[in-house]
Amino acid sequence: MTRPLFPSQEIGSLARPRWQLLGQRGALLDARARTELTSWNERIHFLPSEDPALKLLLSERSTEVPAATVRDWGSLFGLRYLEALGLDRVYDGEARRVEMYEAAVRHMEGFTFEGHVRSFDQKYYLKAAATGPVGLTAPYHLEEFRFLKGLAKQELKLPVTGPYTIADWSFNEHYLGRRPGWKHRAARREAQREFVEAVARNAIRPTLKALVAAGCRVVQIDEPAAGTHPDEAELVAAGFNAATEGIDAEFSMHICFSDYRSLFPALLEAKRCSQWALEFANRDTADHDAYAELELLNEYGDHRAVGLGVLDVHRDAVETPEVVRDRILRAAKVLGDPSRLWVNPDCGLRTRSLEVAWQKLTSLGQGARLARAEIAGSAS
Repeated sequence: MTRPLFPSQEIGSLARPRWQLLGQRGALLDARARTELTSWNERIHFLPSEDPALKLLLSERSTEVPAATVRDWGSLFGLRYLEALGLDRVYDGEARRVEMYEAAVRHMEGFTFEGHVRSFDQKYYLKAAATGPVGLTAPYHLEEFRFLKGLAKQELKLPVTGPYTIADWSFNEHYLGRRPGWKHRAARREAQREFVEAVARNAIRPTLKALVAAGCRVVQIDEPAAGTHPDEAELVAAGFNAATEGIDAEFSMHICFSDYRSLFPALLEAKRCSQWALEFANRDTADHDAYAELELLNEYGDHRAVGLGVLDVHRDAVETPEVVRDRILRAAKVLGDPSRLWVNPDCGLRTRSLEVAWQKLTSLGQGARLARAEIAGSAS
């Protein structure tokens, strides 16, 4: 597949449209939700306007539209939204998933949900404890992938929550409780290793095998917890290796909001990782060139591709195309090889409105084009 220099990709979740949230609950759409659905459909044309079910959803009889239909439309909306922005690799903004942790753990054996805990801002997730051996009830993400595979116009990249993050965000009762001397640091580390590798081998690996058998070729392993305990970077790599062993697909690893220097060189042991998808934009200021940190890869002689975070997902302020261009060119200069770079937001844009995310991703595409033109001009 021929791609332009600095191809673009999605990196995670999008905000769920109000019409989808209300429609899936079987609630009447209010005026705001109807306006949102109509205006976005006029912009990206993800549903035919003459669809009887769409007309029903926009009427006073919206509760008669099945939740499954609305859920499918939410997934299609996310796909067409990202395709309309011109991204080279897309998904659906994780439209079908409750949340990146819960959506995975609900398909696993050996977990007991304990209650909600705060994760970020006013966001919460339902935390579970490993109370028995980790297993798998059935491979997950298959339904969403098969739905999108038949509709996608661009290459799909499927995000999967990684084994280290699932273990780190859970209580480790089973694997820790059966170790003698569990209060000691060494015993706790080994119990955590056992937990991570059990999640990887017994739940994520069979899921990945099923997804690849269904036609999935590109998988992003999300490890947002990697920077929480940098001394456990070796467990991140071990979990990645155990999850991807023997599977024929292209794998990347996404780690957001971390001091990457603290994770190297242990992270380099993730053998099947072909791309590091990393954040930088939120730390890039007039006084600090965040992209200079890519020199870390040169120090260790690592020549893998980089998914370059060029959009700050924590602020509504929209980066100009020129800012995006300059970030790409600075990163290319540090790496010495522009062909290694993909461009993406720092992380998922779910905390930003759909309109703000649209404007930011528009600047991403424009900035990539400006950077390509700059490179082409300097080469001529």
